[in-house]
Parts: sequence; C-alpha cells; structure tokens
Amino acid sequence: MPTYQTTHPALTLFSQLLVAAPSGREEGIAAIVQARLDALGVAHTRDGAGNLLVRLAGRASDGPLTCYAAHLDEIGMVITRIEANGDLRVDRSGGLYPWKLGEGPVEIIGDGEPLIGVLSFGSTHGGSLGEKAIGWGDCRVMTGLTPAQLKAAGVRPGSTAVPVCAMRGPVLFGQADDPLVAAWTFDDRMGVVALLRLLETVQREKLTPQNPTLIAFTVHEEGGGQGAQLVAAREQPEIFVAIDGCPIPAGAPLAVDGRPGIWSKDRLCHYDQPLLRALMAAAVRAGTELQPVVYDGAASDASLVRANGSAARIACFGHVRENSHGYEVARLSVFDGMLAALVEFVINE
Repeated sequence: MPTYQTTHPALTLFSQLLVAAPSGREEGIAAIVQARLDALGVAHTRDGAGNLLVRLAGRASDGPLTCYAAHLDEIGMVITRIEANGDLRVDRSGGLYPWKLGEGPVEIIGDGEPLIGVLSFGSTHGGSLGEKAIGWGDCRVMTGLTPAQLKAAGVRPGSTAVPVCAMRGPVLFGQADDPLVAAWTFDDRMGVVALLRLLETVQREKLTPQNPTLIAFTVHEEGGGQGAQLVAAREQPEIFVAIDGCPIPAGAPLAVDGRPGIWSKDRLCHYDQPLLRALMAAAVRAGTELQPVVYDGAASDASLVRANGSAARIACFGHVRENSHGYEVARLSVFDGMLAALVEFVINE
C-alpha cells in the first residue's frame, strides 16, 4: 500500500474540526475555531447569531472593506417526530439526501449530551423498498430508548443528527505523490481550514492585507445563508468572497486536480466579473489556476448576500469536489492551491 502524507496541514486542521455542526448547532466547531484563533493571538468577536469575526487593518485604510467568509455548519438531519417505540422520524437539514448517507450510526444532537442511533431504511427481505430510490419517508433513526428516556435526554422534534465522527474520514487514496482525499464532508470545513491557514500565514510572516479585511466564520449557510446575510447587512462590505467548494454536476468543465474552482454564475446571479478576473490573475501569480464554472442549481453565501443587496461585488472560490453533499473527494494538492491564491489576493489586491 502506498505511503501517504497524513500530516498535511489542511488535513490536520480538518480532523480537528470533525465535530457535529448541523445548522443551528455550530457551537462545538465554533469553540474549536475560537481556541485556534486564541492560540494564534488573533483577536476575534462573536455576534449574537454565533458568527465569529476577525478584523484586519489594511495598508490602504480607505480601500473597500472586503469580507472573506466560510460557513461553520454542515448538512444533516432534523428530527420531526418520535415514535412510540423510540424510533425517530427525520427529514433533511440542508441539501442532504438519505441515499448519500446509507444506513449507519449517527450522532443525535439534542438539549443534553449527544446520543448514538442508527439510521435505518428497513429490511430488504420481503420488504417494499427493493431498488426504488430512498426518500426521507423511508427513514428512521433507531435509538433503543423509550420516548420518556429520549425526552429526559433532551431529544425532541427539532433536534438534529449527523454521521458519527468515526465514519467521516479523511481517507487518502490513489497516487502517493499526488493523492486524492475523501471525507464526509469537506463542505465547508475546508473553507474554514483555508481561512485559518490564511490567518496563520498573516501572523507568521507579519503580513498586512491590502484593504481593510473582515474574516467571517458564519453559521447556518446550509439553511439559506442566514449567518452571512446578517454579517453583510451589519458590516456592509463592498466585496464579499465566499470560500467554499465547487461541486461537479453533470457536464461541468471542472477537473479534480490541484486547481481550485471559481463560481462565475449560479441560480441567483452573475458574480462580479472584474473581481473574478482579479482572483484568477492572483492565482496565476501564486503558481496555480482557477477553473471557472456556471451553476443553475446552486447558491453560495456570496450570492445570497448579493441577492439581498448587502454587498456590491461578490466572488466564491475553493476546492473542486466530487460527490458533493456526500463522501466528497478532492485532490489533496488543491488545498495548497486555495491557500496560495487566497494569500496572494488578500495581500496584493
């Protein structure tokens, strides 16, 4: 078996962030990010919604306020009903489909300590499922507890669930000198990782951004971008850049290699084309290249912010990922490409 670089900085940080973080329950991952910022000596604040904010002065003090954002939350399940036998009926939280998960252990996030359950689709021996597509109506989470015990543990309608940490990866495979990496899910922990690595670089190399800069670790993107919209409405950045992945729908001109992707249009709007060109030029100067893509069935924190009129210019770029909103796959080298392009743009544009 090939020997892989399991100590890559992006993977190390990613693994530290592998705690349950469904929309509305980002406090665990936020605490880890806060501790990392404290260790770096980076001042930060947290607003009432749970967004973490870092403010950096710019060399051009009168330049446009530029916000770089990555969301803390992840897709998951929300409990809709507790059955008489203690099984939980669930629906999606964010863009999750049950066939992406498969049956297996999940962590139930209620008002008390987390519990373990097993996502179940029922029996295939004489059952009605056969080869049909699984929908949320076919799903239940088995808990082995009574409704009274679940209530005492703080589990109720509105509680959430995500795959257990042990099922998440990351897993390296392919060529040892340029491996692929897979995990449940990179969205958007790897955006958070990129911003943390950016701040590490700024601190280590004593760099100052070109423009006044706001780094935002936002909540509730998977439920409609509420955290980013709150930040942008309050702070009024001229430029808002979401650091998030680039999925590969059928026919998209994207390759899973060391080049990040950049959104040119999505279902809400066109992105700022001069800003897109400036980011692409910064990537070239940094020794990589951004792959432009158009989406008709996706939106980002950036386009949601633009749609409500809270930022004049927007962009979204990040790693290219296969199996989006599932066991995602990317090229390990793309995370260094993301960082290089981001540092070059923040410091010199």
